[in-house]
Amino acid sequence: MFGRSSLCLLVVSCLFSLPLALRAQSDANNPIPGLAPDLATEFEARLPQLPVREPVLPSRLPPRSTGSMRFPQFARAAGMIFSGTVTNIERRSADGRQGIETVAITVHVEYAIRGATPGENLTISQWIGLWSSGQRYRVGERLLLFLYPNSKLGLTSCVAGQMGRFTIDRWGRVLLTAQHLSAFRTDPVLGGKSRAPLSDFALAVRRAGEEEFVRSER
Repeated sequence: MFGRSSLCLLVVSCLFSLPLALRAQSDANNPIPGLAPDLATEFEARLPQLPVREPVLPSRLPPRSTGSMRFPQFARAAGMIFSGTVTNIERRSADGRQGIETVAITVHVEYAIRGATPGENLTISQWIGLWSSGQRYRVGERLLLFLYPNSKLGLTSCVAGQMGRFTIDRWGRVLLTAQHLSAFRTDPVLGGKSRAPLSDFALAVRRAGEEEFVRSER
């Protein structure tokens, strides 16, 4: 009789302790104690999620290919277009106005297309760093120059680097390099020419201006 009563008490004790054990296990696995598992999951879902930001990498623009530059773009970028003979070169130290060392190149203008007057002695200022990098002149050479408009410091340089500089031969013809031929191959005036008279360049510049006017009217 005593043995049967003890067995009954043991069974009843197990029945009462089982829910407590299950609840304790549930609380251990519950990420938010005090809430039922389903409610805890729902609560976490309602929490604001912070966006994951990817690192901002510096953009790198592809280098500009002068071979893809059409002549109208090239001509429109120029503030001065003229031919002439270099008569003087002077190195100028930094001063209060510019603050950087420059080179002054004086050219006796012979044929003017834009921004110059035939017969004048035009002096252009170039940053000495360009001279050091290879954009040099020598007294006595004849050139056709496409120059950018002067900067606030009064400095200029050839459009697209060496592209804006043409040698003139002893017969007064403009010589086009392989780079020029590649860039201007589709131009109706200069395309395919390794030598061209100055009048052809004047015509090509005028056509570029007319093309820009037509585009702006549209």
